[in-house]
Amino acid sequence: MAECKVYVTRRIPTPGTKLLSQHFKIDSYDSDEAIPHEVLVEALKAKQYDALYCMLTDIINTEVLDAAGPQLKIVATMSVGYEHIDLHECSQRNILVANTPGVSTDSVAELTVALLLMTARRLPEGVEAVKTGKWGDWKPHWLCGTELTGSTLGIYGLGRIGFNVGRRLKPFGFSKIFYTDVHEVSYAKDIDAEFIDFDGLIEKCDFICVCCNLTPQTQHMFNGETFKRMKNNAILINTGRGGVIKHDDLVEALKNGDITAAGLDVTEPEPLPKDHPLVLMNNCVILPHMGSNTWDSRNAMAEIAARNCIAAISGQTPEGQVLTN
Repeated sequence: MAECKVYVTRRIPTPGTKLLSQHFKIDSYDSDEAIPHEVLVEALKAKQYDALYCMLTDIINTEVLDAAGPQLKIVATMSVGYEHIDLHECSQRNILVANTPGVSTDSVAELTVALLLMTARRLPEGVEAVKTGKWGDWKPHWLCGTELTGSTLGIYGLGRIGFNVGRRLKPFGFSKIFYTDVHEVSYAKDIDAEFIDFDGLIEKCDFICVCCNLTPQTQHMFNGETFKRMKNNAILINTGRGGVIKHDDLVEALKNGDITAAGLDVTEPEPLPKDHPLVLMNNCVILPHMGSNTWDSRNAMAEIAARNCIAAISGQTPEGQVLTN
């Protein structure tokens, strides 16, 4: 049997490389930066690869699949999201598609809690005050934030991440936890969360954590009309997908006081330009999509993506299978 070949579009953590090397001849784009689209296309044309190991930043479209050739068995992405892959085109060509579900649940949930606390207690402003010498005598109104105790928490999307956000936040003493999803889920009772429709969520909650996927139904659900119906003291946290929030409308809502603050780990677009109005606002905390940035999570993602590639050439079902061939 000829040696199988895999193309890897980025430097990946060692556990992934080590596992791949036991089954494949590896070619890769030797950089921490995203591979340019045209470079990926030319690299795939050069050899007949059995597997393509990609990232969320790589657009896997018809051009890429044409370049890869008919022998390609799988597109394995080292990510939970797979919006960057043309699923229809892969299906037409009998190419498996697989992601790395579940591995970043804890890391994203932890970061969601951290971002909520950073935003509610205005921690970045405090750090900046110390660094710039603005820390002076005690003042009764200076850098006052919002306590979680006694507030109402809303979770938009009670999947694995949303549930784990609620589980971590429950001990902070919220008076009520509400959630909105496509339907009620039985495990919500484990965190005493009550199902509510979207209208109720935005009107009743002091804190709202967006933990959903981006779909036609969720795109720009948080917009100008939504913000006007939210509490003026509300704080919005998004670690789901940037497109769930209409960013221009969020700028106006924060300026006008329709809501108090926002914390974003995901934006539209990514990266958000450094001169974007949201970046310049004190009541908006923005992180550079760091949800899965732990070594535990990244090592696990690298290994699962590698195992998905191995499964595809072995006639087995990849554990992260999104699309069958």
